[in-house]
Amino acid sequence: MNKPIENTSQNNGFVSIRGARQHNLKNISLEIPRDALVVFTGISGSGKSSLAFGTLYAEAQRRYLESVSPYARRLFHQMPIPEVDEIEGLPPAVALQQQRGSGTTRSSVGSVTTLSNLLRMLYSRAGDYPPHQPLLYADSFSTNTPEGVCPTCHGLGRIYEVTEKSMVLDDSLTIREGAVDSWPKAWQGKNLRDILVTLQYDVDVPWKELPKKDRDWILFTDDKPKVPVYRNLDKNDVQIAIKEKREPSYMGTYTGAKNLVLHTFANTQSAMMKKRVSKYMLSSECPTCHGKRLRPESLSVTFAGYDIADISRLPLKKLRSIFSPYNDGSAPNLAKFGGKSTEKGIVAQRIAEDLVARVDILLELGLGYLSLERSTPTLSPGEHQRLRLATQVRSNLFGVVYVLDEPSAGLHPADTEALLKTLDRLKACGNSLFVVEHEMDVIRHADWLVDVGPDAGEGGGEILYSGPPAGLKNILRSKTREHFFNSLPFKKPEPRKPSGWLSLSGVTRNNLSKLQASFPLGVLTSVTGISGSGKSSLVSQVLVELMSTQLGNSHSSEKEEEDEDHLQEDVVETIGGEITAGSENIKRMVVVNQKPIGRTPRSNLATYTGLFDVVRKLFASTKLAKSRHYRAGRFSFNVGNGRCPNCEGEGFVMVELLFLPSVYAPCPVCEGTRYNPETLEVTYREKNIAQVLGMTVNEAAEFFEQEDRVIRPLKVLQEVGLGYLRLGQPATELSGGEAQRIKLAKELQRLSRGTTLYILDEPTTGLHPTDVEKLQLQLARLVDAGNTVIVVEHDMQVIAASDWVIDIGPGAGEEGGKVVVAGTPEKVSQNKESKTAVYLARTLNRLEG
Repeated sequence: MNKPIENTSQNNGFVSIRGARQHNLKNISLEIPRDALVVFTGISGSGKSSLAFGTLYAEAQRRYLESVSPYARRLFHQMPIPEVDEIEGLPPAVALQQQRGSGTTRSSVGSVTTLSNLLRMLYSRAGDYPPHQPLLYADSFSTNTPEGVCPTCHGLGRIYEVTEKSMVLDDSLTIREGAVDSWPKAWQGKNLRDILVTLQYDVDVPWKELPKKDRDWILFTDDKPKVPVYRNLDKNDVQIAIKEKREPSYMGTYTGAKNLVLHTFANTQSAMMKKRVSKYMLSSECPTCHGKRLRPESLSVTFAGYDIADISRLPLKKLRSIFSPYNDGSAPNLAKFGGKSTEKGIVAQRIAEDLVARVDILLELGLGYLSLERSTPTLSPGEHQRLRLATQVRSNLFGVVYVLDEPSAGLHPADTEALLKTLDRLKACGNSLFVVEHEMDVIRHADWLVDVGPDAGEGGGEILYSGPPAGLKNILRSKTREHFFNSLPFKKPEPRKPSGWLSLSGVTRNNLSKLQASFPLGVLTSVTGISGSGKSSLVSQVLVELMSTQLGNSHSSEKEEEDEDHLQEDVVETIGGEITAGSENIKRMVVVNQKPIGRTPRSNLATYTGLFDVVRKLFASTKLAKSRHYRAGRFSFNVGNGRCPNCEGEGFVMVELLFLPSVYAPCPVCEGTRYNPETLEVTYREKNIAQVLGMTVNEAAEFFEQEDRVIRPLKVLQEVGLGYLRLGQPATELSGGEAQRIKLAKELQRLSRGTTLYILDEPTTGLHPTDVEKLQLQLARLVDAGNTVIVVEHDMQVIAASDWVIDIGPGAGEEGGKVVVAGTPEKVSQNKESKTAVYLARTLNRLEG
């Protein structure tokens, strides 16, 4: 007898979650519909991502990987197994997360979207070949294969030389005074100098007075003589010491300066060292490929009059117009191929059809200004996510859950509308969309809302509401509700009057051409425009560069070590531009970006803000610490004396599980505290240093309320909405938005002099509207202290409350790059050409109404 089918979540169209405890989630259970757009909302740090990515996607990935071979599992980036009792009705999932500077410099828009593969096949099978040239396979049109790469520059497009001029910057200096600038500055530089003394070179005459053969040998020799080194002796005394067979300080081996530069560049693991030596390598365009990176035979093949390098440099919008006639069969070239029915004609039409369909999706997502050769590390996280989204739309998958992380990040409201249409297409194909989002236009588009909160960190992790959007109105604890239903009264401030103007002229970079722009001083300015219009080129690049030069490079910015290959960076230069007025009123510049505050778990909130230095001094001043002669350094987990010897202050050890994801387990010796037992015996108000690092900013503010030097930075962190972060939270766990607000908090601790220029690029990325309000209060504080704040921004709430707006556009790429309108928010909102105006007008009406 057949048993009746039970009405479980498997067959009622819902995903059922029971007992989720990932990160700050408080043992939650809920049901979420499939085949719907489900948006996870809540303030920053409330637990949205822990539910969507850390629980739902991680579990879907775990189930899928259980079905593939153990060997294949090792090829995946595996997420930790989620802490959850049970999930039912969960389909396979695809995650589209925010990725910062993702990919290598050899990864491009063309490779991410697979459009480059189509072009290579097209050029191979349907390209115009010169007479008598044999057919080339698709690999011959790639800069990453031996068959395609230019033999002279190895696919870099540039050749690099190390010359006397590049290594010796001042030939009036002696070798002892540092004439050979490319030598290492520390011990190794002195070592090379002392070896030259033994070899009887004069290190005390100006470089230009040395004979040419001596200069050439010092810089360019391939010899590696090993000689005795006598420290602090001149060349005559060295000769006497050698004759007397005295014991040398050590034996030293000489390496030519050029070879040292090339060897360091090729072999160093330090990005900082690589960057240092790269400045001694003069770059020029490759004479063989003229910067196109391919071998001459590959570049001799054309299609529609373009070689493959030239066509890859065109904006996608232009690419579509070239291929449309081949797609619909109207291209005159098809006749040259012998018509549509020949092999060449069929190939051209088929590939054009696929290419146009793929490009159309990218154009819908507002990415028509990108070119195929644009490298992925130069893309914003939002651009990269939308490229991958376009690929998914084209894949025509059915029955999949797409988990998206703030797909509207970095998007102008006009582009957000296009994004919503794309999401609707994926849903119409029978897929489910689980989206973590702060943007109200996306939230209002949802079929189902899951609101997590009410606060961040320990104060969050509850499901406040799960259901259709209308029902959120009754949830009084929800911070999203207030903004969703516009129930918050907001008084628009009176615009401040500028104290002067900072004027730029002749700005030429990317799509900006001889642009004139003026920024008011002493006020808050928002620079607006659709994605790719030229906002960041103007503000974050040209303005920053020009002001850096004006201030003698004395601007405060983050100088993280970058991982990219410095010879393969896409070099975009500012061709023209100068400051014509106003710079004398600015004494300092601060660039607050979203780059990480550190690349390892050893960097954290406390170390970055300087808070940890003060806390360590407090511990060193206790009675027990003094009696043991412990100094502040003892309480650092980066110093040998105080840290746990087993995990070396990491707090965890990696357990390699072969075919399963590696697990990071708390160190069995220190149990995750990072310190050795003697250090942990020292307490300040009954807490040891590890317990203090485990506190949230909010808890620490209460604990240290009597300590002025500690309470000041903590209060500022609270004011920018980061009270939920732990003091010892590793930098690697922080989002770009959190990193940016930590930098802002660090800056706000300073006593303002009132003559600083602050530049922020999309500071509201990743922020809930409640957190945006906190950010606005801090920006207002900076302006009220007499400083100038310029933000590149898409958030209408921030733009409407600005004193001045500069709208760049009107379109993206070649259709942008102009100042469409500049003025008060009211003036900009009335401009007919501005794509920002209509959205700004709506926001102003709401604020006034």
